[in-house]
Amino acid sequence: MTFLESILALNLLPGIGPIRVRRLIQHFGGAEGVLRAHRDKLTAVSGIGSDIASMIASWEDHVDLQGELASIKSRGLTLLTPEDSAWPRPFHHLPDAPLLLYVWGNVLESDSRSLAVVGSRKTTHYGRDCTHKLSFQLAHMGLTVISGLARGIDTAAHEGALAAEGRTIAVLGSGLGQLYPPENMALAERIADGNGAVVSEFPINASPTRYTFPQRNRIVAGWCEGILVVECAKRSGALITANLAAEYGKHIFAVPGGIDRPSSEGCNALIRTGAILVTEGSQIIDELPPLPPESRTRAPLHDPDSASGNLRLSENESLVLATLSKEERTMDQIIEDAELEASVVAATLLRLEMRGLAVQLPGSHFVQSS
Repeated sequence: MTFLESILALNLLPGIGPIRVRRLIQHFGGAEGVLRAHRDKLTAVSGIGSDIASMIASWEDHVDLQGELASIKSRGLTLLTPEDSAWPRPFHHLPDAPLLLYVWGNVLESDSRSLAVVGSRKTTHYGRDCTHKLSFQLAHMGLTVISGLARGIDTAAHEGALAAEGRTIAVLGSGLGQLYPPENMALAERIADGNGAVVSEFPINASPTRYTFPQRNRIVAGWCEGILVVECAKRSGALITANLAAEYGKHIFAVPGGIDRPSSEGCNALIRTGAILVTEGSQIIDELPPLPPESRTRAPLHDPDSASGNLRLSENESLVLATLSKEERTMDQIIEDAELEASVVAATLLRLEMRGLAVQLPGSHFVQSS
């Protein structure tokens, strides 16, 4: 039996969970060793009672491993494990990270540079617009947008990333064969068709339940570098996900809303307790490690809320903007003329681009926006 088959078999066994499975793997020296272990040996491991030990010792009576492998193949899915280079890097530091992921589409190593976007299923026009705008900007700059494919904010996040020709990951609270909500099947197909992946830790035919969504949320919180909460009430699953991300040491961002709107009470509370207030994508980018320039998508970046005549520019923004014209300028030329550090110029150009004042052309050339 291969490592992949062994870890899949353990994942199919109900009621154990990744923390105890990892404890077993460490004790027996590998997933294959766990499945070969006698019941008495299994109960010697902390947290493994007689019922679980009996189930593991007779695992072939409880799971249809070959049937699951056949379903994976017939549906064109793949399995991603910690042995793979594309396994999200943050998962290596999470004790409750999934054992594996079923993948529809493709997960890249670059998807570890990601931001989660979450919020309410019952959203307003304001929430949807903010989500689409910010997800578009973040995906355009090279961050992978992670969300849960749910109605409302999740849907707007995925659609914003796709509009930017960027990457997005949808993490399900069900198996890939029981996609939920079903009306988002077309969106899932667009994501999987070269723009990212739809993923789940649950067996293919697992149905969504009240317990699977919190498990899904920990994957969203654990995968990302930071989490953006766009619109949610004061009691919301999005707040639980944000609090979990904070426990994982992630950046927490929130979009403010009207003080008389119950739909924004959760976000406003997050800001009051220390979340970073966000109104544009550049404010998030500034808090994260620099992204390589080549990670940007080729879609034009247009921020409809930015009217150049109404913007107040910082000193660095004014200096960099003054070096631009309708003629193409290289990064080196801009650095020389502005007399600023390369990292400062790169960050400033990003802000100018997001505000519709600068345009990046192929080959890292820049011009002033029309």
